[in-house]
Amino acid sequence: MRASYIALAAAAALLSGCAIGPNYKRPNVAVPTNFRATAPLDAHEAASLADLKWFEVFQDEQLQGLVRTALAQNYDLRDAVARVEEARANLGVTRSNQVPQVSASNTLEITRLSRDGSFPLPASFVSEQNRNWNQTGLNLLSFELDIWGRLRRSTEAARANLLSAEWNQKAVVSTLVSQVATAYFQLLELDAELEVSQRTLETRRESLQLVQSRQRGGVATLLDLRQAEQLVDSAAATIPTIQQQIEQTENQISLLLGKGPQGIERRRSLEQASVPPEVPAGLPSTLLERRPDVHAAEQALVAANANIGVAKAAYFPQISLTGLIGGQSSSLANLFSGPNRAWTFVPQTTQPLFAGGRLKSNVRMAEAERDQAQIAYEKSVQTAFKEVSDALIAHDRTRESRVQQENLAAALEDRKRLAYVRYRGGVDTQLNALDADRDLYQAELGLAQIRYAELVSVVQLYKALGGGWE
Repeated sequence: MRASYIALAAAAALLSGCAIGPNYKRPNVAVPTNFRATAPLDAHEAASLADLKWFEVFQDEQLQGLVRTALAQNYDLRDAVARVEEARANLGVTRSNQVPQVSASNTLEITRLSRDGSFPLPASFVSEQNRNWNQTGLNLLSFELDIWGRLRRSTEAARANLLSAEWNQKAVVSTLVSQVATAYFQLLELDAELEVSQRTLETRRESLQLVQSRQRGGVATLLDLRQAEQLVDSAAATIPTIQQQIEQTENQISLLLGKGPQGIERRRSLEQASVPPEVPAGLPSTLLERRPDVHAAEQALVAANANIGVAKAAYFPQISLTGLIGGQSSSLANLFSGPNRAWTFVPQTTQPLFAGGRLKSNVRMAEAERDQAQIAYEKSVQTAFKEVSDALIAHDRTRESRVQQENLAAALEDRKRLAYVRYRGGVDTQLNALDADRDLYQAELGLAQIRYAELVSVVQLYKALGGGWE
């Protein structure tokens, strides 16, 4: 027993050794002093749109209900949660290799000897025909001394994989919130297009009735009639297409909600949809701390870096301990008495001598995987700044376009009114009235699309800044 205690003490001392392989150090990535945008930003403005919770950014109650349902039932998010649990369990399995594995065993063997078998035994030799054999003990199963840090590096990699899975889950939440909001705003935009098309169709039918009346009176020509009919038919043809897009968008939202295809209720129009009037970007230096995808990429780099130590530790001897302590006796009553106690202690050392270059190749492969993970991390950082810049530019430009498009739609609406007044009064031709009608229709559709783009630019900026996952 004293020898086993000495061996365990020596093992504890050896376990304090350093781990083989490089320690992780975050790569230096150039961080801009300010985000690129159409207008100069305050380089000292610490407030950010991403500091707001998603329900503070999107204040439409109907949209909030959709997002909450998606967060509870979305398939991608449920899969991400399951991946986190898988990574957590893997960490537990990997970490358990660092501690002794103890199990209890018991063997009971009952044998009856025959006096009249093929080899009969004399009665004086076999005093009792029944023979019992019992063995009970505690087994210490292959406890590896982690002198070179192979197990610690494996645990470090497993822990980083768990953190990466958790950050990936948060990235899925952020993406899901933006997907639901984008699809919902698209639904409002299609509703606006449908309303414009239906209103235009009604006014064109009224104009067609006017032309038919004038044609019967000999004032309008057959060409005028056909042109008016063309406008009616073109407006009517767009309505089924828009309705198809609406129904398909509702199906898309239903899938995001984890439901079967169904209609989506909305209580607001596109013009009533609102987002925060101010969209501050905040400091570029804080972007990397908010973006979950950047955190996930960094933890993947941490895991790849730790795996280099695992590969390098294979060059060194692997020392494991196996032992048993218990009793062996043919009588259960005397199993733990002094003469029947038994123990074994088996230290084992395995040293690779020749592996045909396998160990070296494993190290090179681990280093290459670390380099790939570092490239992916650096790319994720630059992608984050690019997405923020794109969203800021899109927000500023679409806001400018929306103002101009509103002015254009107002001017064309007045032009159409005047053109039809002149046409009815016989002062102008029908052609100018029809041109004004077509131009107004396209302008109103364009205005709905630009309003949608402006809303989506805020959604994209919010996601790009790392908001929506808290």
